[in-house]
Amino acid sequence: MRILLIHTAGGEGSVALADTEVAGALVATEVLPGRTSSERLVPTVRRLMEGLGWRLGELAAVVVVHGPGSFTGVRVGLSAAKGLSEASGVPLIAVSRLALLAASVDGGKGAVHAVLDAGRGEFYYGEYVERRCLREALMIGEDVVGAAGGGVVVACEAKVVEGLGALGLGVRVAEEPLAGDALPLALGRLAAGEFDDAAMLDANYLRRSDTEIFAKPAAPRDSR
Repeated sequence: MRILLIHTAGGEGSVALADTEVAGALVATEVLPGRTSSERLVPTVRRLMEGLGWRLGELAAVVVVHGPGSFTGVRVGLSAAKGLSEASGVPLIAVSRLALLAASVDGGKGAVHAVLDAGRGEFYYGEYVERRCLREALMIGEDVVGAAGGGVVVACEAKVVEGLGALGLGVRVAEEPLAGDALPLALGRLAAGEFDDAAMLDANYLRRSDTEIFAKPAAPRDSR
């Protein structure tokens, strides 16, 4: 099976191509530095696929990490993945960035609490057991400490490690997962035939955007 994987929800974007018929599976990967995903994502996908002689319609699935994370990055990756899926009729699989981070700990075995920086002193929190999501939520640090009883707490951002460490919570530091790291989760979904509806799939923001937060309420209409 040939699979395209896209991850632009973190600090850097990345793209990967996987072929399960090849040893190691990952046959092409590329990192999109900084905030260049919006300009480079689709051209990079096209170049990598053409380099291998792949056609979009031959893919078994398009996999996208749909947040939480950078609002712009999440939108860019999700929009591209949905467009590619709809244009080719290839199934779409969306993976949570928290699930991806949790799976980096011993393959996701046991209880794992994944934590990401949400800004404004808040955190994106996900609780997973054997890769199964029990909950994902937006929390303040004290609530993360209260929720993370038992299991491993993992983070990939220094701000999270420092913030939770100041509250006395031990955190395992992991590398920021890349697009290719979503392959094991995607293969599980493929085997189960669990796909997402491109028309209905939304970003996994876990909170409102700045536009929604700071929007002024509409003035009441004069009913006279």
